[in-house]
Amino acid sequence: MKSPLPKISVITPSYNQAEFLERTICSVLDQHYPNLEYIIIDGGSTDGSLDIIKKYADRLAYWISEPDKGQTDAINKGLKRATGEWVAWQNSDDIYFPGALAAVAKAVETCSDMDVVVGNINMIDRYDRVLRDVRYATPSYGGMLAEGMTLTNQAAFWRRSVHSKIGWLNMGLHYGFDYEWFLRLTKACKGVHTNELWGGYRLHDATKTHTQAERFLDEYAEILRTHPRLPSWKRLIFKLRRLSLMLIHGNWRYVLRGLYLRSVGKDGVAD
Repeated sequence: MKSPLPKISVITPSYNQAEFLERTICSVLDQHYPNLEYIIIDGGSTDGSLDIIKKYADRLAYWISEPDKGQTDAINKGLKRATGEWVAWQNSDDIYFPGALAAVAKAVETCSDMDVVVGNINMIDRYDRVLRDVRYATPSYGGMLAEGMTLTNQAAFWRRSVHSKIGWLNMGLHYGFDYEWFLRLTKACKGVHTNELWGGYRLHDATKTHTQAERFLDEYAEILRTHPRLPSWKRLIFKLRRLSLMLIHGNWRYVLRGLYLRSVGKDGVAD
């Protein structure tokens, strides 16, 4: 019998992340979402990751371990195999929080005309301790141009059908590919935000954002050259839009904390 819940496909690209991989896998499988398709694309790990994947193989829709061309290639492989109505990727060192997939299903039922749904995240450390919360607002192309990553893959889902319109992740990018993808996605599709905690973004010393920050900046600059440059007044409008939406959701303390931390030159991440 067909499930009344939408089929959700989650792809995890993996390469030598044995320290965190099992926590990622369990965060997906322990959702106990009845219409889940979970796919793991491993790039030929040599650190024990395969033993972890094989431990859960009977609960996976598909997995493979073979050399690839990097994270973007692995995600695209998974997306091309996916059959769910809704898709997402969760990195092999990040997690979903309990109830996230059920919340996604509820959101897409309520907002049936939307192609993108996003929630909020927590930044966590290597031991799963919360460093800070990060709250978003209704995603928009202008907001992405004005402020950068105003949504993240750790709590973002979209209809698989949009790939037939806008293609796959850009294989020429290795650091800012998620930013470029979400720019294209928000430009082409309507999105909605749910003011709920869905994902955990892990900060640790081995992340690409930590070890290769300059390459991220270079790719971001390259990406933005293919998009319109917003004047300062328009960037301000999008910032005020996001703040207004957060206040409407009742996130007063979050907004005030952010304004205070910015005024004293801090980012809000605990030491």
